[in-house]
Amino acid sequence: MKPAVLVLHGIWNADLWVRPLARRLSQAGFDAQVFGYQSIASAPQVAFTRLAERLRDAPPTHLVGHSLGGLIALETLRRHPDLPVPRLVCLGSPLKGSATAHALLQRGWTGTLGRSGPLLDRGCQPWRGPTQVGMVAGDVPRGIGRLLGGIGDDSDGTVALAETRLPGLADHCCVRTSHTGLAFSPLAARQVVAFLRQGHFLS
Repeated sequence: MKPAVLVLHGIWNADLWVRPLARRLSQAGFDAQVFGYQSIASAPQVAFTRLAERLRDAPPTHLVGHSLGGLIALETLRRHPDLPVPRLVCLGSPLKGSATAHALLQRGWTGTLGRSGPLLDRGCQPWRGPTQVGMVAGDVPRGIGRLLGGIGDDSDGTVALAETRLPGLADHCCVRTSHTGLAFSPLAARQVVAFLRQGHFLS
């Protein structure tokens, strides 16, 4: 039986955004499916509840979340620590809070983040749950965060590398791509596969 994986997209994206990543995981031997949710119009709590319901009576299922999707996944696991999720990989998720989101909120552009704004702004608590959590970060500084002046060169252009280093992670790695590119990068996908299989990234 193939190990199950659910892939979560980020803000402003539909589930089609991460289908290429899900395809790569399927080609690597996983039963990969996409979990879609409303990232702007609905509160994150709706996604927490729906994801928990999807996982509760399922066989053990890994999670992979791009950007906001990683925060949604991790916060769901914090609220429901009994869910059968062996491993979670976040792709460029600002788990310690996003300076880009903060800059948008400070400028009054709350509509651009919708009801996900507060979660992106504050991030998640240090991780102490049973699920092994890994982070694949990008280090090509090309994105909206650079335009807003909220982050520097040590970033993927939208999320600073420091924002991805949440205490409690099992492993962390960087790949040469931007924030958007993390969802499409073959190297990022290989790192995801490695962590889901063995609990650590390729050196």
